[in-house]
Amino acid sequence: MTPMRPKGAGAIPKSVESSAPKPLETGALYAALDLGTNSCRMLIAQPKGSQFHVVDSYSKSVQLGLGLEGSGKLSRSSMQRTVQALKTCQQKLKRHKVRNMRLVATEACRRATNAGEFMAKIKRETGLVLEIIPAEEEARLAVISCAPLVSAKTEQLLVVDIGGGSTELVWIDLSDVPKKQRARAIMRMHRGFGYVHQGEPTAKVVDWISVPLGVATLKDQFADVEDDAARFALMSWYFEENLADFKPYQNVQMREHFQIVGTSGTVTTVAASHLGLKRYDRTKVDGLRMSSEEIDAVIRDYLTLGPEGRRRDPRIGQDRQALIMSGSAILQALLRSWPTDRLSVADRGLREGLLYAQMSADGVLEDGPF
Repeated sequence: MTPMRPKGAGAIPKSVESSAPKPLETGALYAALDLGTNSCRMLIAQPKGSQFHVVDSYSKSVQLGLGLEGSGKLSRSSMQRTVQALKTCQQKLKRHKVRNMRLVATEACRRATNAGEFMAKIKRETGLVLEIIPAEEEARLAVISCAPLVSAKTEQLLVVDIGGGSTELVWIDLSDVPKKQRARAIMRMHRGFGYVHQGEPTAKVVDWISVPLGVATLKDQFADVEDDAARFALMSWYFEENLADFKPYQNVQMREHFQIVGTSGTVTTVAASHLGLKRYDRTKVDGLRMSSEEIDAVIRDYLTLGPEGRRRDPRIGQDRQALIMSGSAILQALLRSWPTDRLSVADRGLREGLLYAQMSADGVLEDGPF
C-alpha cells in the first residue's frame, strides 16, 4: 500500500452524548462535526477570549469503515448506523440554533466508491450537508488544534494524528519564529500549509504525509495472524515501512528543541493507562508529557495482558480494546523512527481544528496565546 503524499479517529470511543445544557445567551455558536472511519463526533462551542467554551458535544462509534478494506464500499448497515447518529447531531444543531458550522467526512469516505451516494443519503434523511475533505486539510486542522500544547522551546515539531483509516504526520520548522509567537504562527496555518503573510513570522512545513493505515485498517491487514505478539510486531514493522518516504530529519539534534505531539484515541488511552485512570479525565490527559520509557511500559503491559486481559482492563474499556494494539503498533513505530525523550498527549484534533479555523476566519477570537 503506497502512502498518500501532496486521514481522527483512534481507538473506538464510547458512545457519549452530553446532557445538552442550554446554550449561552450571548454570542454566536459554532459547530464542528467529524465523521471518521470509526466514529461520528461533534462539538458545539462559543468563542471565549482566545479559546472557546464547549456548549454541547456528541460522540458515537458508528464503524463506518467496517468491511471497506475488502469491498471498497461503505456497507448498508454502516451507512444506516451513521445516519442515525447524524440525526441526533442534527437535532442538537437545531436545538441550539447553530448557524456557523463545518461538517466533514474523512478517510472512509475518501476511499469508498459509493461515498457520493452516501453524502446524498445523509442530506436526504437528515438535511445535513457533509463535505469530504482532502488528507492535506485534515492534517492541517489537526496541527492547528495542537498549537496550545507546543512548547516555546520547540524548534522542530512533529504532529501525528492516528486515525481509524489513516495516519497524518506533519513536520514543522519553527526555528525562525520568535519563541512567544510560535503557537500563533501554527494557528495561522488554517489559511493553508504554504500561506505566507509579509511581516508575520512563518511556521514552515518541511514535509507531511498521509499514510493510508489507521487503527482499523492496520488491524484488518493482519487479522489472519493468530499470535498476539507476532501480530503486534508485524503491524509495527509494516507501518514503519510505510514511513519510508517521510523522514525529513532522521537524526534529530538537540532533543530539547524537538517535540512530538500525538493526537488520537490511541494516544489518550495509553496516557490514561499510564496514569491508572479507571474513569477517563480529559483534564489529566490533555497536555500530559510521557517519556518513551513510560509509553513502552504501557505497551508491554498490554501485550502481557493478552486479548482477554485487555478486554477486562477498565483503563482501556471494552469499546477500545479491539483497536488499541494496532494503535500502539503505530505509536511504537513512530518512537523508533524519531527517538525522543517525550511525547505530548493531545486530547484534541480535527473538531477543535475546525472550530479554531472558523472562529479565526471570522475574527471572533481575542488576541492571546495565538
